[in-house]
Amino acid sequence: MSPTATPPAHPVASASAASRPGAATVPPPAPAPAPQRDPFFDNAKYLAIVLVALGHAWEPLTHGGRAATALYMTVYAFHMPAFILISGYFSRGFDLSPAKLKRLLTGVVVPYLIFEVAYTYFQHWAEDGEPDEAISLLNPWYLNWFLAALFVWRLTTPIWKLIRWPVPVAFVIAILAELSPEVGTDFDLQRVMQFLPFFVIGLHMKPEHFHLVRKRWVRIAALPVFAGAVAVAYWLAPTMDTAWFYHNDSVQELDAPLWAAPVMQLALFACAAVLIACFFAWVPGRTVWFTALGAGTLYGYLLHGFLIKMSRWWEWYDAYAWIRQPVGEVVVTLLAIAMMTALCSKPVRKVFRFAMEPKMEWAFVHKDTAPKKASATRASGPEA
Repeated sequence: MSPTATPPAHPVASASAASRPGAATVPPPAPAPAPQRDPFFDNAKYLAIVLVALGHAWEPLTHGGRAATALYMTVYAFHMPAFILISGYFSRGFDLSPAKLKRLLTGVVVPYLIFEVAYTYFQHWAEDGEPDEAISLLNPWYLNWFLAALFVWRLTTPIWKLIRWPVPVAFVIAILAELSPEVGTDFDLQRVMQFLPFFVIGLHMKPEHFHLVRKRWVRIAALPVFAGAVAVAYWLAPTMDTAWFYHNDSVQELDAPLWAAPVMQLALFACAAVLIACFFAWVPGRTVWFTALGAGTLYGYLLHGFLIKMSRWWEWYDAYAWIRQPVGEVVVTLLAIAMMTALCSKPVRKVFRFAMEPKMEWAFVHKDTAPKKASATRASGPEA
């Protein structure tokens, strides 16, 4: 057979021909390349989680410090909405298939259970003089609310991909939740529903939407917009209740009239949307020194809660008067950035991977994909 001849259709014949001396051999197909991580999103996740740490670190400085309060309000206006929007964007492929449900269990449910226990026993050890809190799987402890929310959001993803007007419906749910004090604290459902629009918007975003906010004119406009946001926050700092930014209370619990629910929900969303666009405009799109840290943001998020709580219970901010002065605020800011950077690093991820990303193959049913002997016996005759 000529080396240029068309190979026969049957694989057995091809194998026979390939075994002859001088016959051309067909190389096996190359394996598909592994999907590459987009450095833009890793950079965005790292910078967003750093803002989370800054918000928690600045909170004690807001007691009497107007400038610190203005920065705190500005960051809280958009840092979690940005993080939730990214989470929604990366949940676009979620469905109820076994592989996706397995990842939901190992990547969300198991860390939730582990840290719910860990946070509770940490409180028993670290908070002297206070009654020991009981383990409550229904009432997320501190930072665990985000895992509870992510579990609910992802489970409902097929619904948001099915209905015709997902974003308006999500806003209606958020407003109704803010009008409903009886929602309670189970799974922190107030936050789950009030932050829902950002997750749903992320679900329906496309790569080109992120390219729009990275144009040159948006970058230029982002600087005065951020400066204006800080100025407005400085003006509002003495009078505005920062609890509005937490999205975990109803208007009744905030002593506000009912009409404030839709007004504040839409107003805070508009502020968050503008600041998120400005934030994404300045996120580097190339690989930089902190790009690899974007893969460890959940580690940093859950682990830094222990240090933040220690700083409150052990009164670190009251140790020296200079901590509440401008130089102290700078030091606190730098320490918060260094802390989050370290907690997102590869060595920390390696140590805590058992809790954050357990494989747990032993816990799942593995279906036998091999054909049964009986089926092979029946596969004969014209029907086969």
